[in-house]
Amino acid sequence: MMKASFVLLLPVLFVSSFLLSPLAAYEASVEYCDKKADYAVKVRGVDIDPYPIARGKPATFNISANTGKSISQGKLVIDVTYFIFHVYQETHDLCTKTSCPVSSGDFLLSHKQTLPGYTPPGSYTLQMKLLGEDNEVLTCVTFGFSIGFISSVADI
Repeated sequence: MMKASFVLLLPVLFVSSFLLSPLAAYEASVEYCDKKADYAVKVRGVDIDPYPIARGKPATFNISANTGKSISQGKLVIDVTYFIFHVYQETHDLCTKTSCPVSSGDFLLSHKQTLPGYTPPGSYTLQMKLLGEDNEVLTCVTFGFSIGFISSVADI
C-alpha cells in the first residue's frame, strides 16, 4: 500500500520541483531575418536570464555580436509576436544598450525588460533590428522565448 502511494506521489514531486526550481539562463537559437543578406553586424548568440521569463520580474537579454566596422550611432528596434499576433514594439538608442562608439570586433548589447503581470504565458518570437546611420539595417535576427506560468507574488 505504501509503495502504491509513493508511485502516485512521484509525479507530483517531479512537477513541484520543476516549478520551484531556480530559473537559469538560456541561450536562444538565433536566425537572421534575411538568410541571404550580408549584415555588417553578425549576432553570435542571445542569452536570456532568467529563463523562462517570469511575469513581473526583470529579464535580461544579452546579445553577443561582432562587426567589421565602427558604429558611432544607431537604433535598436524590438518587435514581439505572440503566436501570429504582433503585441509589442519598442525602439532604443543603441548607445543606451552598449558603449558607443562600437569598435570593430566583438561587442555586447544588453537589454533589461520587466513584463507586466498580466502578460500571457507561452511562446513568443522577438525580432531585433540594429539600424545604423540613415536607417541602414546593420543586422536583423529573430529568436523565440517563453514566458513561464509562474507570476510574481504581487500578481497573486
